[in-house]
Amino acid sequence: MGLVFGLLWLLNVCAEGVHAQGVYAPPTVRIVHCGRACDVEEERSTERVYTIREGETLELQCLVTGHPRPQVRWTKAGSVLDRVGDHALLNDTLRVHSIQRHQGGRYYCKADNNLGSPAIKSIRVEVYFLDEPVITVHQSLGEAKEQFYFERTVFLRCVAQSNPPVRYTWRRGRDLLSQGSDSGVEIYEPFFTQGDTKILKLKNLRPQDFANYSCVASVRNICSIRDKAASFHLSNLTASPSIRLLVEEVLVVNPGEEVRLVCVASGGDPPPWLEWVRSGERPLPPGSVLEGGALTIPSVAGDDGGLYSCLATNNVGNPAKKSTTLLVRGLRKGRFWITPDPYHNDDHIQIGREVKISCQVEATPPEELQFSWMKNGRALRSSERMVITHGDTEVAMGTTNLDIIDLKFTDFGTYTCVASLRNGGIPEISTDVNISSTTVPPELSVPRGRSHIITQEGDTVELQCLVSGKPKPIILWSRLEQDGSAAAAMTVGGAAQMESYDGILRIHNVTRDLTGTFCCQTSQYNGFNVKPRQALIQLLVQFPPVVEPARVEVRQGLGRAFSLRCVLQRADPARLLRYEWKLGARLLTVGVLGERVHDTDYNVRALNREGYGEYTCDISNEAGAGRCSFLVTGKAYAPEFYYDTYSALWQNRPRVYGFRLQWTQMEPNAVDRVLAYRLGIRQVGQHRWWEQEIPIEGTIQKGELLTHNLTELVKPESYLVRLTPISRYGEGDATERIITYSAPVNPHLREFQCGFEDEALCLFSQEKSDQFDWTRHSAATRDTKYTPNTGPSTDRRGSKQGFYMYIETSRPRQEGDAARILTPPFNAGSKSPSGSATSDPTYCFSFYYHMYGKHIGALNVFLRQKGPTVTDTSVWSLTGNQGNSWRQAKVNIHPTTTFQMVMEGVRGSGIEGDIAIDDVTIEEGECKDPPPISLRSLAPPSSPHIWQLSITLPLALIGHWR
Repeated sequence: MGLVFGLLWLLNVCAEGVHAQGVYAPPTVRIVHCGRACDVEEERSTERVYTIREGETLELQCLVTGHPRPQVRWTKAGSVLDRVGDHALLNDTLRVHSIQRHQGGRYYCKADNNLGSPAIKSIRVEVYFLDEPVITVHQSLGEAKEQFYFERTVFLRCVAQSNPPVRYTWRRGRDLLSQGSDSGVEIYEPFFTQGDTKILKLKNLRPQDFANYSCVASVRNICSIRDKAASFHLSNLTASPSIRLLVEEVLVVNPGEEVRLVCVASGGDPPPWLEWVRSGERPLPPGSVLEGGALTIPSVAGDDGGLYSCLATNNVGNPAKKSTTLLVRGLRKGRFWITPDPYHNDDHIQIGREVKISCQVEATPPEELQFSWMKNGRALRSSERMVITHGDTEVAMGTTNLDIIDLKFTDFGTYTCVASLRNGGIPEISTDVNISSTTVPPELSVPRGRSHIITQEGDTVELQCLVSGKPKPIILWSRLEQDGSAAAAMTVGGAAQMESYDGILRIHNVTRDLTGTFCCQTSQYNGFNVKPRQALIQLLVQFPPVVEPARVEVRQGLGRAFSLRCVLQRADPARLLRYEWKLGARLLTVGVLGERVHDTDYNVRALNREGYGEYTCDISNEAGAGRCSFLVTGKAYAPEFYYDTYSALWQNRPRVYGFRLQWTQMEPNAVDRVLAYRLGIRQVGQHRWWEQEIPIEGTIQKGELLTHNLTELVKPESYLVRLTPISRYGEGDATERIITYSAPVNPHLREFQCGFEDEALCLFSQEKSDQFDWTRHSAATRDTKYTPNTGPSTDRRGSKQGFYMYIETSRPRQEGDAARILTPPFNAGSKSPSGSATSDPTYCFSFYYHMYGKHIGALNVFLRQKGPTVTDTSVWSLTGNQGNSWRQAKVNIHPTTTFQMVMEGVRGSGIEGDIAIDDVTIEEGECKDPPPISLRSLAPPSSPHIWQLSITLPLALIGHWR
C-alpha cells in the first residue's frame, strides 16, 4: 500500500488554496503531425518536411507551453490562410481537408502570450501527386538519300505532372525499351524540360517500329501513389489532324437568328476530337450547344460577334485550327456635330459662309453602312452648294458630312441624317439637326452662388452647370487633381468622366474624399465642333470630428484616482470645437477646445461606487460629433488557467477520477482584492451546473498559482469548468476550460496499466535527449506498403483499430539511433499505514513487444531512480528478429525511491526494423506466471533481476521532478 499512501500525501500537499510563484513563462512551440507521413526513401535535409498525398487531410498540431496560455495562429508563406479550405487558424490544430498541390509549402505556427517574443516554428508540407501521362507524337522527314527513299523519324513524347519527380519507362508491346537495347531507338530527356518529359526517338522508321507503345509514369509507390500509363498505336497511317469548315470564313447574321458553326475532321489517325473556342479567352455565348464539331447559338445577340475557332487534336503533331468570323449586324451610337466655316475665326454660323453637318454611326458590318440626307422631310441629293460626302469605313467609324456652301436664308431648316444597312433587316437610325438663326454655339456658366458648395458627409449634393445655345451639347463632368490634371477616376461610379444631358451631376451619400475641384465642359457631340467651354466648381465636404479612443474599458478599484483623455484626430471645420463630458445621462463638464489644443481630460480624484459606469466625451462641430467612450468598472480580470500542471489527473475509484485545477489571476492589483472564486462545473453535453465558492485569504500576487482539487468526476466523461472572481464590486470576468479524462492511472487497484488507447499516452513522455521519438499508431492508420516486412499488423489484442507505440526506422533514421519513452514517475518510498517505513518493495513490470524484421535492432528497459543524481539501471534487453507475433515480457524491479521505467528502441542496420510495445503494466508484488524461457530477456546475467520475468504494483503518481 506504500504507493497508495504516497498518492494521498501528494493530494494533501496539493490541497485547495496552495500558492506558488513564478509560473508566468514566455511561449514555446513545437509542431507535430497528427496524420501519417508518407514513407520517402530519399534523404531529407535537417529541415522538417511532412509529406502527404493529394486529396488526403492535412492535420498539423501546434504543441505550446507558456503561461498565460499562448494564443496560436497558423500562417502559410506567400499566402493568407483566412477561411481557405477548412483551416482552424486560431486553434492548436490546422486541418486542411482534401489538400491540393498548390496548398503545399511552408506553414508557420505562432504562439504569443505577450511575454517576451512570440514563439514561431515552421514545417514544410510536400503534397505528392501523379497525373495521368500524355503521349504526343511528332514526325520529321529528312533529305532524299540517293533518290531512293526519304528518312522519316518519329518522336514519342511522354509528359506527366508529378511531385516527387516522375520516372518514365517505355515498352513496345510487352518488351521493355532502354537506351542501347535497339540501334534504331533513342530514349532521352530534352534539356529544356529536364525531368518533366521522356522522349522515345525512332530513327529511320522501320516496319517493326509500327507497334503498340506504352509509357509508364512512376513515383516509385511513394505515398502509395500507383504507377500510371498511357498507350499509343503507331502505324503507317498515323498522321496529324486536318479539318475543314462547313461555314464561310465570315458569317453575317441578324440578331435573334440561330447560328450553327460546323467543322469536320478531314484527316488524322487516330481520329481527332473537335472543340470550338472563342478569341480573347472569352466564354462561348450563353445557351450555346456543343455537339462534336457543331456549335449552335440558338439566338445570337450583338455581343456574340467575334472570331470563333475549331480545334482538332489527336496528340500527333500540332493541333489543327480553322477560324470563322461571326458578324452580328447592327447600328449603334448615332451622333452629330456642327462645324462653322473653318476659314473664318468665328464659332457662329452666318449667312454667306460655309457650315458643315457631320453624322457618325457604328455599324456591323461596316461595308453595309449607307447614309442618306433629308431636309424638312424630303430627300436631299448632293449638289454644288449641298455637298454630301462619306468617310472611309475601313479607316474609321462610318461618318457622313453635309457641306452647305454659301449659306442662305432659304437653307434654314431641319436636316436629317439617316443610317441603314444595305441588306435591310435592321431598323435604321436617324438624327435631326436644326439650322436656323437661333442655332448658336454653346456658352457654359455656373449658377450664382453655386461655384463653391459646402455640404456634409452623407448628404446628397447636386453640382450644376448652365449651358445655353442651340443645340445643347452633352456635358462632361470630371474631377481635377490639385495640380489641375484630370483625376484617374471620379470616385463617383469609378469612371474618369461622366456624361450629363441636363448639366447636373448628382452625388448620393457624399464622402469626405470627394472634397476638391470638379470640372464641367461641353462635348463636341450633339453640338458645335468648337473649342470646349468649361467651368469649375469647388466642393467642400464637412465631416464630424474623428476622435480616439472610440471605446475602451478602464478597470479601477474604489478610492483610486484616474484620468480619462479624449484625443481629436481630425475634423472639418476644425475650429470652435465644443466638448461635453457625461457619466451616463449626467452632465459632468463642457468647454471649447483652443485652436492648438487637440485633446480634453476628465480627472477623478477618488472613485466611489456611483463613479462606476460609462463616461462619454462628445467633441462636435457643425457636421456632427465624434464620441470617446470609457467604461469604468471594478470587475476583476479573468483567471488564467494553468495548462502545464504535472500529473493533474488521478483516479479515486474504478469509475471516478479527480483533477487538480490550477490558475493565476490576471492583473490582480488593477482592481479591489479578489475575495473568492465561484466555481461552476457541468458535464459536457448536459445542462445542469454545480456551483460552489472558493474563499481566498489575503491578497493574490501577480503570477501566484492557485489550486483547487476537483473530485468525484465520472470516468471517462469530460467536464466544462467555469471560474469567476468575486470582489467588493461583484462578479468579474469568467474563464472556461474543458477537463478531459485521459489518464488510466489506478492506484487504489494497486496497479498501473496503459494500452496507449488515449492520446495522452497515460502520461508517458518522450526523452528529450534521444535521437528520435516513439510514435503512437494503429494498424488501421499505419502505411506498411513501403516496408511490408516489419512491424505489427494489429495491436496486442488483435485489433486493427487498437493503438500501440512503435519506432519508425525508415530514413532519416540511422543505425544506432535510439528513441526513449518514459512512464510517469512513481513514489516507492512512502510510509506504511502504521507509519513505519516499508522495506524495499518489489514490483512486477510487464509489457508486450513485437520485434519483426530482418533489420531489428534492440529493445532495452531501464529502471530510473531519483537520488542525489538520476541513475538508469538496465533490467531487460532483447535484440534481433523475434518473429511476426506479440510476445510478453515480465521483470521484477526493486526501486528504493521515486522511479520511472525507461523503454529504449534502437534502430538496426536497415529500414525493416520497426519495434512495437503495448499493454504496459506495473503491479505491486513479484511477477506471477513468467513467460517460457524462450521468451525471456537475453540481457547479460550481470543484471541481478534480469532473469525474473514478471511484476505488479499499487502506484501513485508523484509531482514533477527533474
